[in-house]
Amino acid sequence: MKSVLGRVTIGILVGLLVSQVGFGQAQQKSVRGLVSFGQATGVTGDTSFLDVDKDIAVQLLPFEELIRIATTYSPLLKYQGEIANSLDAGYQISKLQVLQNMSAYGNYSAGNQAIVSSGVNIPRGVDPVSQIANGYRFGVDLRVTLFDLFGRKQQMKQAYSNYRASVLQKDIIVQEIRRSLIGVYQDMITAQQVLKTRLLDEQASLTAYRIAEAETQKGRGNAETLANALNRYAQAKSYSEQVKGEFLKNVRYFETIMGQPIQRLKRIN
Repeated sequence: MKSVLGRVTIGILVGLLVSQVGFGQAQQKSVRGLVSFGQATGVTGDTSFLDVDKDIAVQLLPFEELIRIATTYSPLLKYQGEIANSLDAGYQISKLQVLQNMSAYGNYSAGNQAIVSSGVNIPRGVDPVSQIANGYRFGVDLRVTLFDLFGRKQQMKQAYSNYRASVLQKDIIVQEIRRSLIGVYQDMITAQQVLKTRLLDEQASLTAYRIAEAETQKGRGNAETLANALNRYAQAKSYSEQVKGEFLKNVRYFETIMGQPIQRLKRIN
């Protein structure tokens, strides 16, 4: 009777042990492929994750939409836009600069022309010229220099060319952003695939180490086998952390180009 109870007890303990191991492996597998990003990294309840087991292209917005966002929030492109606006204003001023050589005037003089024509004596303190040029007077003074005749056209052409060059520079910056984004985007995809492989290798090494540890505890293994398994797991863990760091670095580069955190660039499921 006691032997039967002992066997039942051992069977129950073994069943519980297997269930605990199975639950731990399933739980570890569920979080293995989740990599946290953003300012809330490491905080409990953080939902800013990228799934390593799912392709980046599926998790993020379409590539053309990413290009649009990157060009919208690019500080360099905004800066170049302000330069273009400034040069456009300079071009408009160059077209109106000729007006600085033109001036208008107006005045009014009161008097009596009759005193000049009739020979009447002019009162003391009265200017005889003002007696003749009485009434309202308006006029325009225009002075044209040789530079205005021969150099104004070239000056306007230079200002317009500078403005057009600044506009074309914006297009060049857009192309550079696109080229940089393509490179970082592809690096993220490559690092993701390598990370998936390294994580699988890490899990396999961990399993081998746990088996070697259990065999050693049961007396069916030796210290050398356990040490080799531990060393293999340590190497696999080191490699996976290095690849994870490379993947995170590419994500940070990606966020810098986009001007937005990764959380705002994910598809809405």
